[in-house]
Amino acid sequence: MKKTPMEEWIIKRTGISPANQNELMTYQLKKIVETLSYAKKNSEFYQKQLAGIDPELIKSWDDFNHLPFTTADDIKNQPFAFLCVPQSRIDRIVTLNTSGTSGNKKRIFFTDQDLQKTVDFFDYGMRSLIDNTDRVMVLLPGQAYGTIGNLLKKALDRTKTACVVYGLLNDLDAVEKTMIENKINCIVGIPIQVLYLSRIKQAGFKQIEKVLLSTDYVPQAMVTELDQKFGCQVFNHYGMTEMGYGGGVECQALNGYHLREGDLYFEIIDPDSGKPVADGVYGEIVFTSFNREAMPLIRYRTGDIGAFSQATCQCGTFLRTMKKVEGRMNNRIKLDDGVCVDLKELEEILLTVEDLVDYQVTVKDKRLLRIDVSFYHEEQSVQKEQQIKTRVLKYFDENCELSIQVEVEKNQLQKPDQLVNSMVKRKIVDLRREKEDE
Repeated sequence: MKKTPMEEWIIKRTGISPANQNELMTYQLKKIVETLSYAKKNSEFYQKQLAGIDPELIKSWDDFNHLPFTTADDIKNQPFAFLCVPQSRIDRIVTLNTSGTSGNKKRIFFTDQDLQKTVDFFDYGMRSLIDNTDRVMVLLPGQAYGTIGNLLKKALDRTKTACVVYGLLNDLDAVEKTMIENKINCIVGIPIQVLYLSRIKQAGFKQIEKVLLSTDYVPQAMVTELDQKFGCQVFNHYGMTEMGYGGGVECQALNGYHLREGDLYFEIIDPDSGKPVADGVYGEIVFTSFNREAMPLIRYRTGDIGAFSQATCQCGTFLRTMKKVEGRMNNRIKLDDGVCVDLKELEEILLTVEDLVDYQVTVKDKRLLRIDVSFYHEEQSVQKEQQIKTRVLKYFDENCELSIQVEVEKNQLQKPDQLVNSMVKRKIVDLRREKEDE
């Protein structure tokens, strides 16, 4: 098994000695101090956030762990206050929409230099799964400058790897035709879209050997199906726009992400106390960016659930490995008497119904769960709905003592091709929260 290409890239990028974790940590702390100074000098938000803090006095990781966190609400409430450069130098602005919410939107800013660093990461990240004999299709936005597909195409051009940027899934016949005509053997896309494509266009998908799933949590049921049905190697990418699109990617071991540690420092914290947790313990993923011109972020709380692996990766790298993300904290909803509804667990159940192409989980009250489902074939939909209801009720019977009501309804959603044609992360809708907000 070859070592992750991320190691070569990070050594080259940071100038540290090979296989030296201590040097990497020293480099990261130095970069964090530089970022603190830069942000405090140039960002209106961090001038206030870091008031009374002298960056030069941050001499250890313990000092760093006492710095305040940055949250998504901070960015929503005052995005322009994060800017460290004049607006005339901004080359890309991404406005992040969150399904089911209203009010302010997060805006993330990039200079051209910021975007080129992402191209660099994509270049080495993609080498984890492909070489220049592969032919890649990107089912992500890519027509505009600075979009994910656009940057990925630039990265693959460096190694002269054939790449077709199709965009978000909207016409299954056209996608299948493009796959066949271009002899595509690798797809990069959003988990639910790729699964949808594989279920409806199996003939075209049979030539796919490698899949890179990105932008949302990847259920294990999806990985298992793509592996068993098509023999695909399924790689996970972890990232978000706030990270500069990319954060980490799996190597051939397919057992967790190797991280973009030359540009980002990652922590796992206890979400309640804010204190770091031990390796192997799940908590909230937090990151700090460095080398970012437009909008550095310091101790940004992602809301994602993750853990660092205690074991060394099978590929032999000295880099840390982050276990696969376990979903989002706000997709763990408490019902009556502390019973927890976890979208991750429900997705593992729902996706075993192969005709299912989309779904929405809604908490209606403290003991009532509604699941809207959409099937590609309408035949026997009543039986399929009952099958889902039975499986979900069985899960709750085995995992909690309370009686939970479950409603399963068909065709309450938009058309499937509209639903999957979206970059919005999947979430549980909690009607109780919405009533409180009114």
